[in-house]
Amino acid sequence: MARRKLQNNGNPLPETAYVIQPNAWRVRDIPERLRPREEMARVGAGNVADDVLVSVLLRSGIRGVNVVDLSRSLIKKYGSFAGLAGASVEELAEEKGMGPVKAQVLMAALEIARRYSQEAAPKRPRIRTPEDAVRLLRDEVRALDKEVFWTLLLDAKNFLKTKPAEVSSGLLDASLVHPREVFQEAIKLGAAAVVLAHNHPSGEPTPSAEDVRITKQLVEAGRIVDIKVLDHVILGKPGLQGVPEFLSMREQGIVSFG
Repeated sequence: MARRKLQNNGNPLPETAYVIQPNAWRVRDIPERLRPREEMARVGAGNVADDVLVSVLLRSGIRGVNVVDLSRSLIKKYGSFAGLAGASVEELAEEKGMGPVKAQVLMAALEIARRYSQEAAPKRPRIRTPEDAVRLLRDEVRALDKEVFWTLLLDAKNFLKTKPAEVSSGLLDASLVHPREVFQEAIKLGAAAVVLAHNHPSGEPTPSAEDVRITKQLVEAGRIVDIKVLDHVILGKPGLQGVPEFLSMREQGIVSFG
């Protein structure tokens, strides 16, 4: 995009009257106060748009695709930082103007953010809502391309007793998610309740008939061993537009948890 000066009786209009033309300008042709680095220095990192942050990271574009256009196209295509984090380095490297080095820089920044989020999180979070469970697992789910089933083991006040326990990995069925595997660690640690969770790599969190059947089986097994099953949360892909990030079987009334 380029900024073209309009003429007013032969005199240039003020900078605010500039109009934008697609894909013609270089970053050094942008008014200095609107360049990504200068804008961030002027208003602070917390007050700039997502594409400005990406522009500062990537530093430059290529001939015909300046870094601002490149950053805007990435945010538009992937929808959010969560969407970008779900892409692979190889996928990002194929975007016009990126290449492997820029893809690695961007992925490294997103991974730093993920690790910071983990470090800043409470050591023993309290799981009182489906959203609490989703926050705990969101970073894990972003990079997964297969189904994983977890149990969140809780004490009597719903504080997490240990990190989420991975019960199975692969296509979810009763042979992989057996009550013995689900409740073994819960019994060992004296958990008072569990929240079940698994992901759908497709991004659509609607439960299958098998999901519902397994949940009913585990709720009944929990009653036998006196460990409450509070919910079964199905997670989709974070950042997908028009698709809910998760579904709570309790909230939807799909299964009676008692």
